[in-house]
Amino acid sequence: MYGETVKGGPLARQAAMLCRDARFRLYLDRRRRHKFGLSEQDLPDGTHNEQDARDWLCAACGIQSRAALDHQEQAATMFRTIRQRYGRWRLRSRQGDA
Repeated sequence: MYGETVKGGPLARQAAMLCRDARFRLYLDRRRRHKFGLSEQDLPDGTHNEQDARDWLCAACGIQSRAALDHQEQAATMFRTIRQRYGRWRLRSRQGDA
């Protein structure tokens, strides 16, 4: 086991897809603006890129690699919470567009 590379499974793949999702990165922009009381001038939409999203997700889940999501239950639970919050935000933002 020592020196073995941890391989990702379904959660790692889902996390990678999430980080590539432009709407998720927009969510991160708006979340950060709200959390820190920033204006859109301070932090414009489109600020977070795929790598930023990956870094944020890993930090939020307390892991070094998305592959760990499939091996650490606490990290997996946090990832599921993040997906749920993002899903609720998407629903609210769609309703605001209507």
